[in-house]
Amino acid sequence: MRAPALVVILAVSSPSPAASSAADAPSALPAGAGRALVAQRCTACHDTSRLAVPGHTRAEWTDLIEQMSNVGLTLEPSEPPVLADYLAAHFPPVPRAPARVIPGRVQVAFREWSVRTPGAFPHDPFAAADGSLWYTGQRASVLGRLDPASGEIREYPTPVPRSGPHGLVADLAGRIWFTANGAGYIGRLDPKTGAVVRYDLPQPAARDPHTPVFDGRGVLWFTVQAGNRVGRLVPATGRIDLAAVPTPRALPYGIVVGASGVPYFAEFGTHRLGRIDPATLEVHEYELPNPATRPRRIAVTRGDVLWYTDYARGYLGRYDPRSGAAREWPSPGGPASQPYAITALDEVIWYCETNVEPNALVRFDPRTESFQTWPIPGGGGVVRHMMPTRAGGLVLAESGVGKLALVELR
Repeated sequence: MRAPALVVILAVSSPSPAASSAADAPSALPAGAGRALVAQRCTACHDTSRLAVPGHTRAEWTDLIEQMSNVGLTLEPSEPPVLADYLAAHFPPVPRAPARVIPGRVQVAFREWSVRTPGAFPHDPFAAADGSLWYTGQRASVLGRLDPASGEIREYPTPVPRSGPHGLVADLAGRIWFTANGAGYIGRLDPKTGAVVRYDLPQPAARDPHTPVFDGRGVLWFTVQAGNRVGRLVPATGRIDLAAVPTPRALPYGIVVGASGVPYFAEFGTHRLGRIDPATLEVHEYELPNPATRPRRIAVTRGDVLWYTDYARGYLGRYDPRSGAAREWPSPGGPASQPYAITALDEVIWYCETNVEPNALVRFDPRTESFQTWPIPGGGGVVRHMMPTRAGGLVLAESGVGKLALVELR
């Protein structure tokens, strides 16, 4: 099913004069056949740090190129081998450091399940009100529902092949909303019937909706990463509004809604966080102290204080939009640990380090400024997103190993 959407595009601020050094990274690529092609095709969405770490074999690069083609990368038939040769020659595998285990008083128990379709690549998880766990199978273009009590998994294919579902969230009626990262639309799944209503984004530039979140009024907000926009979808009318992010190639990524009803988002392509006014759609950016910072995901605690994972530098960061005060702590796994998924549970910060072996679950208590860590039993394979459950636990998507993890706190 396809719902007509009323679309308004807003350029609410003039672009800033300078993009991030990561966004300008193509000039830093090593010389060689395929350099210009990588600069054109790969670094539109990814800076070169994501090529170098962890790196891959030629077979792995070939597989990744095919996967990217499934979620929106357009290539001529002659180009994949050129890309694979160049990337394998200049960005080979880099060994991961072992996860650092820091003991503490909190005990956790992991329960893990393999998703139904091998290779589905569960990108984001969602803990529903009825206790079920959902995931987006990005590479298989499916949504999955897991019953933790029975272990039963049901998958729902998207109506558009290669939609590349990325993020997902549920409304109060239990319908699942997802971002079709490879096909430029927002989908709404009715789990009872399997029917999907499709809300198309308006322009080719807004081709990759990324992370969705509902506010307290039932309005859906979402980031558009390479499209450099933040979007608003009003379910009652189907109206979609898009606001441009002032900084070019900011790569808006993770998004949350504070207690005040204001959406905040991380700009992965630069050292900024952003907010969007719910009424006017005016975008305001907050510059973080270190220009090398690359915030990827974001969490919010009391008073709309923002917490972010600095993927590039290996830090946990805290930013107060009201005062402009910023603090940061080195992540236990070190500067190359690549903190990624993050959430807040009872004012405590939880996140995952994704460039350690295995991936590590990290707990940070802001009151004591203390860390505790656990290796993820299934390996993690890069945990890209996580969220609290209604029962006071956590759900994680272990993308690279095709698993969902339920973390129960004891």
